[in-house]
Amino acid sequence: MILQVFFVGLIFSFVGSIPPGTLNILVLQLGLENKVKTALRFALAVAIIEYPYAWIAVVFENWITSSPIVLQNFQLLGASVMTLIGILSLWTARKPSSFSVAFQESGFRRGLLLSILNPQAIPFWIAVTAYLKIEGWIDLSTNWRIHSYVFGTSVGVMILLTLLAVMSQKVSTTFQKNPLIRMLPGLILLTLGIVGLVKYFFF
Repeated sequence: MILQVFFVGLIFSFVGSIPPGTLNILVLQLGLENKVKTALRFALAVAIIEYPYAWIAVVFENWITSSPIVLQNFQLLGASVMTLIGILSLWTARKPSSFSVAFQESGFRRGLLLSILNPQAIPFWIAVTAYLKIEGWIDLSTNWRIHSYVFGTSVGVMILLTLLAVMSQKVSTTFQKNPLIRMLPGLILLTLGIVGLVKYFFF
């Protein structure tokens, strides 16, 4: 059962990390810039932060779901972070400063900071865990099973981000030669952030 919950967590984490989001788009950008080592350090930091966020979602599921204002604030924070990072990405793509260059190069610290500021994993794992429990796919009745499941979520996101970094490196030459393509990740993040803010305030 411990291995089962590990692989269930891994698979759902891998699949759940595929849709465009702040962190996987930034890993994609690093790979396109031919900075695979930086991207892998970034991915490791994301995987480390995924662990406590998934654990919070599992352990405090009932308390969080009974407080809609908490879930709404997660949505607002995530949309705000996407918008801010999108603007910064576009700005640094056009006029890179010494600070922005240093921040871009520090993959692990950058990954830690942005992961902490973007706790979208919590509402995602609340929903997924509740579904898996109802379907009988997982049993998290012991601490060993909980930590095995949560560890699987970290491994899943690490695998997905590593694949993104390695695969995007193969087209990095085209990316580096075209300044418009270099701005694409920032534009995507900005668009996703604005859509999230519009949904939060108007729907």
